[in-house]
Amino acid sequence: MNPRQQLIYLAFGAEIYQREAIFSIVSSLSRCSDRNWDIRVFTDTPRLYTDLPVTTAPIEAHWSGPHRYHFRIKHAVLRHVLREHRTAVLVDTDTFFHDSPGKLFERIQPGQLLCNTIGSPLIDSDHPKTFKAALLGKNLLDSSLLQTNSGVIGLHSNDAHILEQSISLMDELHTEARDMYSFEEICLAVSAHGRLRLSECPDLLHHYWSRKSQFRAKISAWYEKHQSAPLSEAALGDIRNVTVHLPRPPQPLRGLHKIATLALPAEQRQFARESLYGCYRYPNEFDRACTTVWWEKALENAERRKGHRFNAHSLNRWLNHPVLRTLAGSFHHDLTQHLCKLRSQGSIP
Repeated sequence: MNPRQQLIYLAFGAEIYQREAIFSIVSSLSRCSDRNWDIRVFTDTPRLYTDLPVTTAPIEAHWSGPHRYHFRIKHAVLRHVLREHRTAVLVDTDTFFHDSPGKLFERIQPGQLLCNTIGSPLIDSDHPKTFKAALLGKNLLDSSLLQTNSGVIGLHSNDAHILEQSISLMDELHTEARDMYSFEEICLAVSAHGRLRLSECPDLLHHYWSRKSQFRAKISAWYEKHQSAPLSEAALGDIRNVTVHLPRPPQPLRGLHKIATLALPAEQRQFARESLYGCYRYPNEFDRACTTVWWEKALENAERRKGHRFNAHSLNRWLNHPVLRTLAGSFHHDLTQHLCKLRSQGSIP
């Protein structure tokens, strides 16, 4: 069994997943001085990783299983690597490191599952009753079973057998899951329950599964700037400028916006306040990349609240209200152009 530790990424499909993976890899390298682990990327686009110190490998078709479930591939990849290596950790692409990945490996011990975070009891969740009933019918659900976030999965080879069970559960219960987003994570938690201790690592890396559009905007801005030299001094320095914080105007200005928008009709206030998050000149260049994302989110939320009643005429009326025009200032033209164009196309990115 090879003792060399393995940091694994799985990146396939849309280009944004590849950009995420590249950023996460560079963030991992920026946080360490001496690297005693290998980085392996299972991908359908190996040419994107030629400038990085990684080994690429293809994704085998059968890893997605009989239901073509793409999250199943995570467990299959990790099982594949642990057949040859003593320890391995699979990290989702939508992550970036606060600390050295070496500290991840320090938390991988026999008899222990390393995950990103440990959640609440599964039995108290709002997951489909049919799915929980299926687990109860197999005696796999009790009040002590905790959910896990599998943005990180770290295992010792001695415990790789739990991946066999999680894969079997994914195949067997796929119908009952009804496209439940966290299905793969739950199958991992069920398989480890009563067999392995749980450990987590949110202090070592950030998993931006929430507010993904804003973080993707930041990361795309970094990628566009540094894709030709991702390991340059400038690129590594800018990694620190892509922060975990969502860009918002200073609190006093937000308070002023909240008071001023009371002059708007009640149904327009939330749209205006969310739009104004993108109407501020952030000093951080990667925060500035979120400008249009805030505007798009404001439109998306308004469309969801108003439904078919929110048409192009409604949008133009809201955008041209004197209160919003005044508060948006020099951003108003770009805000209007961007959202009216999106509305005419009938879609939000």
